[in-house]
This record gives sequence, C-alpha cells and structure tokens, in this order.
Amino acid sequence: MALLDLKEVTMRFGGLTAVNSFNLNLEKGELVGLIGPNGAGKTTVFNIITGVYRPTAGKVYLADEDITGFRPDVITKRGIARTFQNIRLFGSLTVLDNVLVAQHLRLGASPLEAVLGLGRYWGQEAKMHERALELLAAVELEAVANEQATSLPYGQQRRLEIARALATEPKVLLLDEPAAGMNPAETVDLMDFIQRIRREFGLTILLIEHQMRVVMGICERIIVLDYGQTIAEGPPAVIQRDSKVITAYLGVSADA
Repeated sequence: MALLDLKEVTMRFGGLTAVNSFNLNLEKGELVGLIGPNGAGKTTVFNIITGVYRPTAGKVYLADEDITGFRPDVITKRGIARTFQNIRLFGSLTVLDNVLVAQHLRLGASPLEAVLGLGRYWGQEAKMHERALELLAAVELEAVANEQATSLPYGQQRRLEIARALATEPKVLLLDEPAAGMNPAETVDLMDFIQRIRREFGLTILLIEHQMRVVMGICERIIVLDYGQTIAEGPPAVIQRDSKVITAYLGVSADA
C-alpha cells in the first residue's frame, strides 16, 4: 500500500489546465523528485496534496484514506508537512518560537485550559519546549534558538523552515525548491541534511527542485512534468537520457 497516492488528479483554472490526469505513488521511506520547466504544474501538485486547492478531478490518498479537499490544517494533522519556494517564517518571532508555534497543532490541552493556565496546559508547554530544542539541535540551530528568525543567514532560514515542518510530526515531507538561492557549498550541505533527516525522522520526501545536482544526487526516483502532464518517470540515470525531458528543458531535440 502506498503511503501517498494521487490518482488521475486534474486541476483547472478556468480554461487553463495546470495539472492533467497526474498520478503519483509514494512508498514509505522514498525520496522522490518532481521536476519540470517553470509553469509545468509542480507547485500546483503540492497545493493539491496539502489542501490549498481542491482538484477539479481525481483523488488524493494518504495511507489509503481519501483526503481530497481536506483543509490544510486537517491534512497537516494527518501527517503531511511542507516548505515553500519563498521562505515563510514568522519573521518577528525567535527561532525557538517558530518551532513552538508549529507544535501547537498537536497540543492536547483545550483553549480554556490555556487561558486559565491550568496544570495540564503548562505540562504540555514544557514538553513542547523540550521537543523544540531537540529539533533545533537536530538541524544544528540550537545555538541561535533565541535569535530573531529573519536575522539568520539564508541557509539557516531554510533549515529552520524544515525544522518547523518537522515539529508537526509528519509522515510525508514536501520540499519546494529548498536549494533556491543557495551557493554551491550550501547546496552540498543541504543534500547531506535532507538525506540525514529522512533517516533520523523516518520520512517519506517529495522534492521539487531546479538544481539538477540536488535532484540527481539524492533522489531515487524522478517524475518529470511538462504542461501539467507526466512525460517521464524513473531513476536519475534514465531521466538524464530521456529525449522528451531534454526537449522540455532545452527546447531542442535530444539529437540536436
């Protein structure tokens, strides 16, 4: 049974078909890349999976449960977390508070208990604080826990965004262009980091990325979208030689 399964998913905006009959089957523990030229429909797929969009047609299943059209917060509770192409941290909060905010999704105490400051609430708050520090240590940000989030260097902000996603306790992690804006050294560190958190947190990862060094270096399987349709799927070595992929990216035939 697939952990994440998209069946014949289509997304139309008026007369524009952004995604057309898209299928995706993610097994537990896989690290899969979703690539394609700009405007191919990659982020639309992420938005469908996470409930930002309800697909025009098709179904989304998580561990065999139909989650099609569920609200984003409900989907996150079910076990899917994401990052964004443009970093979306809570800029006025500290690094630690960014991670704490994400954990409130799992808070068992009621709003009334929080307002009244009852013991159950404070007990859970203490556990959340401890867990947040553990997550920051896992992404090597514990030393800057009390710094303002937006004061961090770009690469550390990316790690913080991933730590915040991990705080929701996901089964599936969707990474939208995590290497965007990184220099070569930061990119190499990111590749090692993604592989490490997959192992340590038992994650299944779907990755959108334009840096082919990242995709070819860490993904076991790659799906290629063009104009909303899958044009190729397979291991990196096969995708690199696929004539349709070369044409989609370069606008010329493989022979040329």
